[in-house]
Amino acid sequence: MTLSGRLATYFHVHLVSDSTGETLNAMARAVCARFTNVLPIEHIYALVRSQRQLERALDEIANAPGVVLHTIVDAQLRSLLELGCQSLDMPCIAALDPLVSALTRYIGAPLSTQVGAQYSLDTDYFNRMDALSYALGHDDGQGGQDLARADVVLVGVSRTSKTPTCIYLAHRGIRAGNVPLVPGANLPEALMNLKGTPVVGLTLAPDRLVEIRRNRLKGLNEARESSYVDADKVRSEIVNARRLYERQGWPVIDVTRRSVEETAAAVINIISNGRGQIEVLG
Repeated sequence: MTLSGRLATYFHVHLVSDSTGETLNAMARAVCARFTNVLPIEHIYALVRSQRQLERALDEIANAPGVVLHTIVDAQLRSLLELGCQSLDMPCIAALDPLVSALTRYIGAPLSTQVGAQYSLDTDYFNRMDALSYALGHDDGQGGQDLARADVVLVGVSRTSKTPTCIYLAHRGIRAGNVPLVPGANLPEALMNLKGTPVVGLTLAPDRLVEIRRNRLKGLNEARESSYVDADKVRSEIVNARRLYERQGWPVIDVTRRSVEETAAAVINIISNGRGQIEVLG
C-alpha cells in the first residue's frame, strides 16, 4: 500500500490497558497521524488486570516485535510488563506518565490507584447516558416538542453529519437534538419558538454532498436517479438552507472539510460563547 504515491512504512504497536483501552488507542492514533507514510498495525489488550492476562499479552507481543504503549496502573503489573519488554528488547512506554508527573508536581495531590477511574458510575456518567438517550430520541426531528430540553439543536439538509455530531456531543454530556431540512416541508414550531437554546446550522459543499448521498444510495442498493442526488436540486437545498440560517441569525458551521470531532468542537465553542458556561464532560 502507498500513501501520497510513496511506499508506506508498517510497524506493530501494542496497546496494553487495564481499562477499556479507548484513551490509549486515541493517543496512539493521534501520535501516529503526525508521521507521513507510516501505518501502525494495532494490537489491543484491554482489561489486563492479572499476571496471567499480562503473560498472554507478552506472548503475543513477542510474536510481533514493535512498540509497546501502556496505561497500566498496578505497580506489580507495570514492573512485569516493563521487564518482559526489556527481555524482548522492545521499547515500553507508559503513555500517561509525563502528563501525570507534570500534574503531580503542580497540584501536589496523591495519585489514585483505582483502575478505570474515568469510567466510574458517577453523576457525570449518568449525565452522559441521559444525553445519549436524548440524542437518539431527538434524531431527525423526533420528539420535536421537547427541543427546549436540549443544550443545542443542529439543523441541516440530509447527510450533513447531524446525527454523528449529536452522538459525539452526547458522549461529552451535551444534550443535542437535530432537525432535518426537507424540501417543501415546514420546520417544527418547537424549533422556531425556541428561547435560550442555541441552534446551529450545518452546511456542506454541494458537490461533496452529492458524492455522500450517492454513496448512501449505493449502500442501500438504490440505483435510481432522483432529486436527492441531482446537482442543481442539491445546490438549491444548500442555498435555501443558508438563507434560512441568515434570516434566523443562527451560527453556521461548514462541515465540508471537518471531521465529526472538529464539528463537535466548533459546536461546543458556540455553546460556550453564546450561553456563558456549560459543563463539557470528558
